[in-house]
Amino acid sequence: MLLPLIAALPLVSSAQPAPPPPAPRPGDVLVAGVDWGATGEEAARLLSGLLQVDTVNPEGHETRGAVYLAAWLAREGIESEILEYAPGRGSLVARLSADPAARTGPPICLLSHLDVAEFEADRWPEGKGPLSGTIDEAGMIWGRGALDMKGLTALQAMAMATIARSGIPLQRDLVLLSVADEEVGNAGMAFIAEQHWGDIGCSHVINEGGMGVTDLFFEGQGVYTISVGEKGAVWGRVVAIGAPGHGSVPRDEQSIDRLLDAIDALEDRRVQPRWHPALYETLAAAGAQEGGLAGAILQKPALVRALLKGTFLDNPVTRAVVLDTANITGLGGAMQPNVVPGEAWANLDARLLPGTDPDAFVAQLEAEIDSPHVRIEVDSVIESNVSEWRGDPLYEALARRAVAGRPDVVAGPVISVGYTDSAVLRDLGVRAYGFVPVMVDAEQLATMHGDDERVSVAQLTSGAEI
Repeated sequence: MLLPLIAALPLVSSAQPAPPPPAPRPGDVLVAGVDWGATGEEAARLLSGLLQVDTVNPEGHETRGAVYLAAWLAREGIESEILEYAPGRGSLVARLSADPAARTGPPICLLSHLDVAEFEADRWPEGKGPLSGTIDEAGMIWGRGALDMKGLTALQAMAMATIARSGIPLQRDLVLLSVADEEVGNAGMAFIAEQHWGDIGCSHVINEGGMGVTDLFFEGQGVYTISVGEKGAVWGRVVAIGAPGHGSVPRDEQSIDRLLDAIDALEDRRVQPRWHPALYETLAAAGAQEGGLAGAILQKPALVRALLKGTFLDNPVTRAVVLDTANITGLGGAMQPNVVPGEAWANLDARLLPGTDPDAFVAQLEAEIDSPHVRIEVDSVIESNVSEWRGDPLYEALARRAVAGRPDVVAGPVISVGYTDSAVLRDLGVRAYGFVPVMVDAEQLATMHGDDERVSVAQLTSGAEI
């Protein structure tokens, strides 16, 4: 559990119950007579095939995945086109159109990406490798991208097909966007935003960024996080200079020593947590459902700040939620062990909460390092952005459907610590929400970008219905 200590904390103020999540509305259930078990199995077969298509990025070759998906959609009578920003780097766009006479607003987009992260194949089980797409006897579908994020691609394509088969009269166009290059450079989404958004023009997007997690705050409780924004990012290097020389003679003021001192300074910096309103809202929903002393604490922002600061800072995941982070992710310098380089460097990945100015943050880091021999070189800056969720009908629909019929599950907004294609679209005024309708435990969640990534047929079945 994420907050195992809250039951031992004293209650110093009474709490008002958080408002309950919106009740399901009769109009929410639009698809009648669907065999959801069969739908989940169909989604599993689609996903299995997608996982066998090699779209590992770098390189990507996402057009392979786009062609596979386009053929599947064509069998459902859904036309699509493939837009390449470079040879072999294609994104798929498909559309279900509303009757022009009934259309009430701009389209809604279902967004995912076709590329997947790299892997170490020899670390996976035999017969269940990262490009296998194996569906095992326990109903698990194995492969890189099962969760991040070909699984969501399959669910979104199934949603399109189910709607098309059911003949639901749409009041908005529904657009499926399965894009290239999310894992490395967001070039696919940037190309669509710059060259083709006028033809797509969605007002709202459902993308990755949030997911269901069991035992997140309380044992036995599931929490569907819905991403409404993302931290910004500053990527670059910490560079230290010094006197070069022979490795056989250690000397003072070597570049690597100065770099290590700078890294120590970054690790020792004192940062105060900042609590976004979205976090308070999700904590309150979890507390209201749980009840009792611990639940009352989570419903009071003042108590969260006063009593849970240490708990949040002790856990790497929750620490990233409430802090501006500066993470060293790699080192470089001399290419030979007997050479002391005149310059040594460390990769820097900084993630910034909404409201943090990137230039001021970099200046603060340099002040913490406090050395004339060390500088920070910035390669790229991504501004944090947030979509308004309060009162938005699509956000409310996602929250309703996530918990409908599930008394042990709550849903709430979060600011994602990672960066997705949603950030590109929010800059165009689009409201983007991250919601993968799959409930996982901590062990399965850790397989994203790691070993043994997998999702079950049962999870896809539940996700398809949501």
